[in-house]
Amino acid sequence: MSDIQDYVINQPLETQTFFALVDATARLVGVSEKYWHSRGLNGARIRLLVEIAKAGGSILPSTLANEIGVTRANISVLLVPLEKDGYIESSGHPEDGRKRRIVLAEKGERLLREELPGNRKVIASQMKGLNEEQMHELLRLFRKLQGGMD
Repeated sequence: MSDIQDYVINQPLETQTFFALVDATARLVGVSEKYWHSRGLNGARIRLLVEIAKAGGSILPSTLANEIGVTRANISVLLVPLEKDGYIESSGHPEDGRKRRIVLAEKGERLLREELPGNRKVIASQMKGLNEEQMHELLRLFRKLQGGMD
């Protein structure tokens, strides 16, 4: 075995854990994306709609950007097709006229109500290797990990 091969294969436990998490996440996201693509939809756009719905159907673009981990400039680019297709609407902020709020339109809400159940079913089928207790433990560990991040 070459030195570089040994270096990338024989990783410390923290690195092995990190890459196992990345790999599992990538596989699950891939399954979800396949579902969305089979319906002519884009998983990243669905995520934006879900985050808006989680915020009560209305959110500031800057808050949405923080929630999904993109810059304010990028969130504007990501929102354009959703607004163009009628899934979201833009409205003035009630307290600060310089700000705008993103509002989940009826079409966006309908899309989530119709399509999320099927996506959740597909994701659930991928989680069948864990029982309910193990899933709760995994959630607890993820939350603990997130709590310790900078």
